[in-house]
Amino acid sequence: MTDTLTCANLSKSYGGVVAVRDVGFTIAPGEAYGLLGPNGAGKTTTISMLVGLLKPDTGTVVVGGADLSADPMAAKAKIGYVPQEIALYPDLTGRENLRFFCRLFGLPRKAVRARVEEVLDLVGLADRADAKLDTYSGGMKRRINIGAALLHRPELLILDEPTVGVDPQSRKSILDGLERLVADGMALLYTSHYMEEVERVCDRIAIVDHGSIVAEGTRHELVALVGGADRIELTLDGDVDTALAKLRGLGGVTEAVRTAAGSVRLIAEGGRYLLPSVISTVDGIAAVTAVEVVEPDLEATFLHLTGNTLRD
Repeated sequence: MTDTLTCANLSKSYGGVVAVRDVGFTIAPGEAYGLLGPNGAGKTTTISMLVGLLKPDTGTVVVGGADLSADPMAAKAKIGYVPQEIALYPDLTGRENLRFFCRLFGLPRKAVRARVEEVLDLVGLADRADAKLDTYSGGMKRRINIGAALLHRPELLILDEPTVGVDPQSRKSILDGLERLVADGMALLYTSHYMEEVERVCDRIAIVDHGSIVAEGTRHELVALVGGADRIELTLDGDVDTALAKLRGLGGVTEAVRTAAGSVRLIAEGGRYLLPSVISTVDGIAAVTAVEVVEPDLEATFLHLTGNTLRD
C-alpha cells in the first residue's frame, strides 16, 4: 500500500535559528498520525512546509504520489488543511462559505449543491446552514472550518489545533467525526495541546522537541520508552541541591533532575513503594512539602523526553 504522505529530511531555519531539523515521517491511508511537542517545538513550521505555505531549506514532501516541489498544484489538491485560526468569512452563512470554497477548489458548478449538503450533514450543521457565521458558537465555527477542508475530498487532512477554545460537547463531536473519516480511509495529521485527544485519535505519534522528532511510535511503544518506571515529583523546602545529589544515589532511582519550576523529578521503578525511602533520604536536608507519583503514560513519556509539559 502506497503511503498518502511521505516527507523526508525537512529542515527550516530563520537566520541562525533552526526551527525544524531533518524531520521525516509517513502516513498511510486510513491512518491518523499525531505531532506532540511543547510550544516552539516546530510543529506549525513543519505543517506549513507540508501544505506549501513555507518552502523548506532541505527535504521533500510527496502527497498521494505528487511531489510538492515539482508539482505543487497536484500535491495541494490532495490536501485538506484546517489551520489554528478560523479561515472563513463571518458575514456569510455557513452554506455560503462552503459554496465559496467549493468554487475555489474548482468543483463543477453542478456538483456544488450536493457536496455542500453532504459536508453540512457530516459536520452536523445542516440545521444552522443559513445562519451567518458570526452567530455560531466557537465549536460550530471549528466544525464548519473542518467542513471547508473536506469539500474537495482530500486524501490527506491536516489539522493544527482544531479544538482550541471549544466546549466539551463540540470537542467530542469533532473527534467522533475525525475517527469516522479515518475509518473511511482518509489519512490524518493531527496536532493538539490536549494529550488525551492525540491518544484517542492517533495510531502513531511523533514527539517533537527543538525542531526534531525525538521519538515516534504507537502509544504503547512510546510509553515503553520509560519502561515500567514511575515519575515522582517532589517539592522540597531546604537544600535542594544536596537532596538531589543524595536521591541520585538511591537504589531504584534511574534519573533525578531539577525542573524549571524548582521541584525535583525522579524516574524510578515502583515509585509508590520507593516513596518512604525517598522521604527518609532527604530527611534533615529538606522538607517534603508536596509529592506526586505518576505511573507510566504518554504524558510521563513526553515529560521524560522533553522536560516540559505540553502547555509549557
